[in-house]
Amino acid sequence: MNKTVKLIALVAFIVFASFNSVQAQQKFGHVNFAQVYGLMPGQDSIKKVYETYAKGLQNQLATMQAELESKYTDYQANQATWSNIIRQTKEKEIQDMQIRLEDFNSQAQIDLRNKEDELTAPLIERARKAVEDVAKENGYTYVFNSTEGLLLYATPSDDIMSLVKKKLGLK
Repeated sequence: MNKTVKLIALVAFIVFASFNSVQAQQKFGHVNFAQVYGLMPGQDSIKKVYETYAKGLQNQLATMQAELESKYTDYQANQATWSNIIRQTKEKEIQDMQIRLEDFNSQAQIDLRNKEDELTAPLIERARKAVEDVAKENGYTYVFNSTEGLLLYATPSDDIMSLVKKKLGLK
């Protein structure tokens, strides 16, 4: 029985010592990723490309809207003089055009989100890689994004913003 108590005490000591050793090796840091991204060069060119793309979609949508309004105005002005078959055909054309307009608008919103992702992905990846490199170079086990505000409390950690900015060559 005495040997069992000693064995349990020894195992508990080893587990406790290894836990403290692992805990002591962890190093935590945080960075405001949105701020890093916002400081990176290339934002202006991304914005210009995005705005040009969005303007093209808006122009196409406006053209389609004008065409629909023209057909509807023509329908209102002439429906009394048309036969049933012509009136039904014109109504169907207007309904189909309205559906195409709504579909185009929905797809344009998706395309805009995809274009934004496409344009920003290289900068985001470059910033993410810089954070990863800084973490590895400085022995950080975990780096948290302080932009998100997901952690309600954490023990103090190092703000590695200046290291990431230096890695990216930013001021």
